[in-house]
Amino acid sequence: MKRILASCILCFYFINGSAQAALKSGPMLGYVDLREACVWVQTEKPQELTLFYWDKNNHDKLVAEQVTATTKAEEANTAHFVLAGLEPGTTYEYSFEKPFQIANQMLFELTTQALWQYRTDPPNFRVATGSCAYINEPQYDRPGEPYGGNVSIFDTIVAKNPDMMLWLGDNIYLREVDYGSRSGIIHRYNHTRSQPGLQKLLAACPNYAIWDDHDYGPNDGDGSYIHKDWTLEAFKLFWANPSYGIPNAAEENIITTQFSFGDIDFFLLDNRTNKVVNGVEMTDSSTVLGKEQIDWLIQALKFSKAPFKMIAMGGQFLNPVAKFENYACYPQERQWILDAIEKNNITGVIFLSGDRHCGELSELKLNNGSVVYDLTASPLTSKAYDNTKEENTLRVAGTLVPERNFATLDFSGAFKKRVLTISMWNGKGECKWKKEIEQVVK
Repeated sequence: MKRILASCILCFYFINGSAQAALKSGPMLGYVDLREACVWVQTEKPQELTLFYWDKNNHDKLVAEQVTATTKAEEANTAHFVLAGLEPGTTYEYSFEKPFQIANQMLFELTTQALWQYRTDPPNFRVATGSCAYINEPQYDRPGEPYGGNVSIFDTIVAKNPDMMLWLGDNIYLREVDYGSRSGIIHRYNHTRSQPGLQKLLAACPNYAIWDDHDYGPNDGDGSYIHKDWTLEAFKLFWANPSYGIPNAAEENIITTQFSFGDIDFFLLDNRTNKVVNGVEMTDSSTVLGKEQIDWLIQALKFSKAPFKMIAMGGQFLNPVAKFENYACYPQERQWILDAIEKNNITGVIFLSGDRHCGELSELKLNNGSVVYDLTASPLTSKAYDNTKEENTLRVAGTLVPERNFATLDFSGAFKKRVLTISMWNGKGECKWKKEIEQVVK
């Protein structure tokens, strides 16, 4: 699981047969599995593109596979290249220039996941994670002090050499000018994705994402948002997760998915599409995730053999303070999930959340002795807040970070003796705290 190294330039020209085109943003490496990977790009105008890829260690054979895609104006000139039939644990080079014929061509790399099961200990790897990436656009921002800043944090993340980047929502910030039109939503993605400071991170490692309210719709948006089909379409156009939605579920149009990276299972949840709020007072019909998504989650957690089960969801799950969009505002549903985790003897559960514009770690010991964690990594570039006075009684002492931040998750150790090391970093790359969590074997 080596890093994908890329020398990335915002707009560059490449040769595709006799045609010439300019990339507006990308390439971004999306999901990477053992036999398949996805590369995303966006062009300035509609264009047929060919991506060439080859085994880096067989470079001298001058043999390359290729896959062709066409960008279309109605799809924001984006393309997803699915590279199939790859070999596990293999590094591939890829380019949009015909390989082996152009000097100093721009090359990128990806490394497929290793086939370690029944062969070796699980691989050690690092995940970077964060949320709330606000990119200023003054003519559409609220007047006054700019809300976004410190885009150099993306370079800081790259410098930590992650094997994967997990975006925890509010990856863009839809503005009032954007909500009511499909073109406005696409504009917001275009504006954010094309930022020069973002390009290296998008190319440096596989990227996976969930959404929260600001990339779903209006602030604190719920299932009533009339244009959630537009934002779902845009999410699929600009990200490259392995799948979307729970198969055969009645609840449609959700971003939920699950994937494995090394020996760790990741569960990406949708806390917006099925959210139901009944004014100030909650009723039995109030929900964050919806029944089908919760039932699927518990079943999938029970089935998982992973030492750590990482559940990504926009808002905080454990924080007991019932304010803003903490899950504590839905106490019955929150408790039902915790009870189900305990009754099913599910271990290694760690929620990954954003939203709160500060970083912190919460910890809850269940009656059976199992411990559930909630790591909040927020914000990347949005304004940070100091929540010191918020009485989160489950907060691990010394973990509150009231400044722009991101986290890394290092998975290491032998089979059945895995250790997760959580590190919280500020925008300058200074470590604010670390915590080790050992695998529980029952």
